This record gives sequence, structure tokens and C-alpha cells, in this order.
Amino acid sequence: MGLHDKQINKNKSFWQSFKHAFIGVYSLISTERNFRKHIVMAIIAVLLGVWLHLDVNEWLWVTLAIFVVVVAEVLNTVVEAIVDLIVGRHFDAAAKKAKDVAAGGVLIAALFAVIIGCLIFIPELLQQFKLNF
Repeated sequence: MGLHDKQINKNKSFWQSFKHAFIGVYSLISTERNFRKHIVMAIIAVLLGVWLHLDVNEWLWVTLAIFVVVVAEVLNTVVEAIVDLIVGRHFDAAAKKAKDVAAGGVLIAALFAVIIGCLIFIPELLQQFKLNF
């Protein structure tokens, strides 16, 4: 099966499924600006966590926050693609609601991540700078 062949049947192997998943992640990174922004923020959070020597409990919360945002962004992209496929370039109130709610889910996830980040990083940063002064 070539790269541009159209597949209409179920995946035949784990590797075929993995290839499609990889293509999906590549599509997110290459076409979704907000997904890229979330990934950059996740990288910053991880680097900050490494620098601050977070403990296992703190890492669990940080990684949970990161993955909640990433999954919300993935689901938002899926909703947008399906809605666009169904309604095309025509306005539809139900389509708008679906897209708005999906975007709201990303906003809620991002707020969760900000809260977790503040709860973990602010005390750690204050302690870090208190020791250095």
C-alpha cells in the first residue's frame, strides 16, 4: 500500500495502526497552531520541572495537566473536522455550538493546567529564589 493509497478497510496490523496514528500526530503538529502552542508550553513546563527537581507527586500533576490539554486539543480538532465534513462551508447553529463547546473544553483544560502550574511552580520558584538571595 503506497503513501497516498486510500484505505477503506480495517488496519491489518499493529504497525499499520501505528503508522496511521503517527500520521495523525504529524497532522496535528503541522496544521494546528494551538496544538503547537500547547506543546511549546508543555516543553517549558517540563524543562522548568527538571530545573526545579520536582518530586514524583509534582511530576504526576504536571504530566496530568499536560496530557489533559493535549487530549482536549485532539478532541477539539476531531470535532472541527467532523463538523466541517458534515456542514461544509455553510453556517449551522448546531455546528457552531459543537465547535464552541469543543473549544470550551480546551479552555477548561488549559485553565486546569494553569492552576496546576501555579500550585506547583510558584512555591518551588519562591523557594529556589529565597535560597539564592
